[in-house]
Amino acid sequence: MMIRRRPGVLAALALTVTSALALSGCAVDDSASPDAGEREGAEADADNGAAGSPRPSSSSATGRPRIDLPSDLKLIFDGGRTGDQVKDAVLADNAERMRAVDAAIAGTDPDGEAVGFYNTGKALEAATSWVAQFEKANATVTGEVRYFDRKVTLKEEGSALLTFCADESKGFSKDRTTGKIAKTPVTRNSFVRYSTRLDRNSAGVWQTSQILSTRGAEECQS
Repeated sequence: MMIRRRPGVLAALALTVTSALALSGCAVDDSASPDAGEREGAEADADNGAAGSPRPSSSSATGRPRIDLPSDLKLIFDGGRTGDQVKDAVLADNAERMRAVDAAIAGTDPDGEAVGFYNTGKALEAATSWVAQFEKANATVTGEVRYFDRKVTLKEEGSALLTFCADESKGFSKDRTTGKIAKTPVTRNSFVRYSTRLDRNSAGVWQTSQILSTRGAEECQS
């Protein structure tokens, strides 16, 4: 989800950091900022995300952290079933990863347990930094984000590449104290393309290890 920006402090959680470190690293676009309005990764349910009061994680595997989101935040994930069990597992854990970050921002997972569970390496560093920026700006996320055109390429065993788009036109940042929502007009930058790498850990979880986002990508304009 994209936080539509107010000239300020939170950068798009798409994990777009200023110096775009290719897929071998993680990108963070500091042109985006949570206080501003462009927001990344607002997670909703992996089952196409129905809204409602805080909902439990779609993951039912033993030992996986529960992920709840506030009732005003909805994430929609298109195309979760490919017919390939491995690819479906990659898509499911990526959806949980996106939900985890938004749960940490929204305060329903204040310790960021799920963020650490579904991220590793550069992606974990970027996600942690992104959450901290929202805290600093006293902001949270609200609205709806849809993830679509999700495509998995399996690499060497235990490794996969996943690209997908995010429609953040209905996702916004919100001031925690006043409740004021920072809304901005929809533009091509409301759409973000993500290129990620996931690695399966010893517990069988597909953790995001690298992530690069491109705001305004032509491939994601709808």
